[in-house]
Amino acid sequence: MKILCIFLTFVFTVSCGPSVSQKKAKEDVERKRECYLVRGACKVSCNSWEYIYTYCSAEPCCVVRDYQKPLPKPISTSSHDVSDKPTRLHKIRL
Repeated sequence: MKILCIFLTFVFTVSCGPSVSQKKAKEDVERKRECYLVRGACKVSCNSWEYIYTYCSAEPCCVVRDYQKPLPKPISTSSHDVSDKPTRLHKIRL
């Protein structure tokens, strides 16, 4: 009787979950969806201007690198003397 209960428990627990192939197919669909959300494409190989974001089953998800505008160099005022006092007095007539 105990063996029958153990067997039935095993059968019910195994039959409740999705099969391995269904899980794999669902994960592949989720990975492809995630790839398309970041504007990527599942390809055989990525180009030099792309990077691998994640993998869609066996192929990489290639995403185009964002163009980053070069930042201007900050202007340093250490070589110039800056003062608040005027160097000349100007007479203004109205």
